[in-house]
Amino acid sequence: MDLRALHNFRVAACDLNGQMRGKRVPPGYADKLGKGAVRMPFSALNVDLWGADIEGSPLVFETGDADGVLRPTERGPVPVPWLDTETALVPMCLYDDDGVPFPGDPRHALSATLDRYAQRGWSVVAATELEFTLVDASAAQPQPPVNPITGRRLADEAVLSVAEMDAFEAFFTDLYDGCAAMGIPAQTAISESGIGQFEINLNHQDAIRCADDTWLFKALTRGLARRHGFAATFMSKPYADDAGNGMHVHFSVLDQNGHNVFDNNGPEGTEILRSAVAGCVAAMPGSTLIFAPNGNSYTRLVPGAHAPTGACWAYENRTAAVRIPGGAPAARRIEHRVAGGDINPYLMLTAVLGAALVGIEDGLTPPAPITGNAYDIADLPQLMPDWSSAIDRFATDPLVARLFPADLIRYLTMTKRQEITRFANIPPEDHWLSYLETV
Repeated sequence: MDLRALHNFRVAACDLNGQMRGKRVPPGYADKLGKGAVRMPFSALNVDLWGADIEGSPLVFETGDADGVLRPTERGPVPVPWLDTETALVPMCLYDDDGVPFPGDPRHALSATLDRYAQRGWSVVAATELEFTLVDASAAQPQPPVNPITGRRLADEAVLSVAEMDAFEAFFTDLYDGCAAMGIPAQTAISESGIGQFEINLNHQDAIRCADDTWLFKALTRGLARRHGFAATFMSKPYADDAGNGMHVHFSVLDQNGHNVFDNNGPEGTEILRSAVAGCVAAMPGSTLIFAPNGNSYTRLVPGAHAPTGACWAYENRTAAVRIPGGAPAARRIEHRVAGGDINPYLMLTAVLGAALVGIEDGLTPPAPITGNAYDIADLPQLMPDWSSAIDRFATDPLVARLFPADLIRYLTMTKRQEITRFANIPPEDHWLSYLETV
């Protein structure tokens, strides 16, 4: 894409809440992006859900709200199909003037984790499964959208309904066309168990590209939904009495010869796989804030709601937090099933892949895999039960300290504590307005 031929384009980095923060720039900037032409305050990546500075943050008054330098990622420019004017988005990362990665940039955190895999001669391939809900947001409370064919509002669950998919064919056609234009490897789409809920899977690819495309897919889905007259939300729980939106991630690890280090030619996988599982299970309670980053997230994390609440693993068991799918041994992989749709994909993959690597480095042994219904097992270690306790645990957990930079842990906990305070002053029935298209 020739940025110089456009009227303008956007440059943006990902903040701690997964939102795009950046600028609209003229085409003359096209040849200057790699030279540090675009600057932005470090504090801009560590604002709260509404975009406000964090009170008491060391990034604001204490340091004079200093600028960092935005530099393009290897992802390169992508079109922006949800806008009427032809334009592009260039994903960026934030550095200081000496070229040192800013520790509050979540993409840098994932890159550092993947560098640790690379030091072993390994690479990570990952894929995400994204659930979202189509919503009519024109009323005082969210409602299911109107079926474009029948003209009637959706009222029932429609698990794997082809008719439900067909009703929104125009939207999904545009969504797949947008994915193709942006280079996002969208695979199957299904109608899910919630009213107006759908799921699209992205294909396995390099883990940093997986995070990039998950981030871009969320923006694309929200933008195109508005063009079709409704909203799309990745909120963990759009409706209190309906299914929540999850975001499962599958990953495997390849050695320098392209061999899957989880594959032992059998269904059980290698010792490396089991150590990776052990790390994921051990880190789960302390990392709850990453998998459930918002107050709304905890309405999804309840027993029996198809969202894991106990730290456990199993073979071919979807009630477990970590599942080892069946199939060909060469494709042996780990599925981490805890995260909600409202996560930051860079932070989520950092937590999951970092925990797996800690398990491998420490030679951890997992507990026995569970059988049966995980919700019926009383003595499993539990995820944090609420937003406040998740923040406190994340701030002090020694295993979390091995997964994320100390500065990022500090910035994220300050951000989330400010959000708790701000939500306390908003009527609960209006909280959805803050989450609808931001998470």
